[in-house]
Amino acid sequence: MMDDFGLYPREEQFDPFSVMLFKALQIVAFFFFIAVLAISPDAKDGKVDSKAEFLITMDWPDNHPDDLDLFVQDPVGNIAWYRHREAGFLTLDRDDRGGANDFILVNGLKIPSPIREEIVTIRGIVAGEYTVNISHFQNVSGAPVEAKVKVQKLNPTAQVIFDDKVVLDHSGDEKTALRFKLNAEGKVIDVQRRPKSLLETFRNVRANGADLDPKTGVRMIRR
Repeated sequence: MMDDFGLYPREEQFDPFSVMLFKALQIVAFFFFIAVLAISPDAKDGKVDSKAEFLITMDWPDNHPDDLDLFVQDPVGNIAWYRHREAGFLTLDRDDRGGANDFILVNGLKIPSPIREEIVTIRGIVAGEYTVNISHFQNVSGAPVEAKVKVQKLNPTAQVIFDDKVVLDHSGDEKTALRFKLNAEGKVIDVQRRPKSLLETFRNVRANGADLDPKTGVRMIRR
């Protein structure tokens, strides 16, 4: 016969167990794919996965030698600033000293950082008015400095509620960038720029024989 000379390939013996095993693996892979699709979150434009409710940034020109400071006060009097970085729900996440000791560590080496930026986050909702001030701590350049202040509401979607520039022209100069109010649900109900000095608040506290709580930044009366 022709098959005896190898002219026709032989048919492999049918193995039902191998076929069933292959089909079972296909079914398992299919259900795994469906499960992955079910647990993967849908990508939605504007959604921000963040514990912070508001993000406040203040920046000035890169490599600038001057030291500017960001101050934020909440409705109950807590103030976040470079000496009290956590006050209530307020946190100063970045304190930038301008050209003074502003560097980052890379493989153990100090590399000067060109970025000039301070950041405060608000991690909870307290209804009432918030004040955002900036101060010219040290005018090394001897010239006015233009700082940009931006306030973003992060949840449930990212929304810019303020974005403008403020000019500071001498050491000790303080400007109110904005004051904004929140309702109990965290909705911004008012934004305005009426001046309010937070540095003067500190001076009055000291003049009245009080001090600031190092944890909250609020006034403590000495007994």
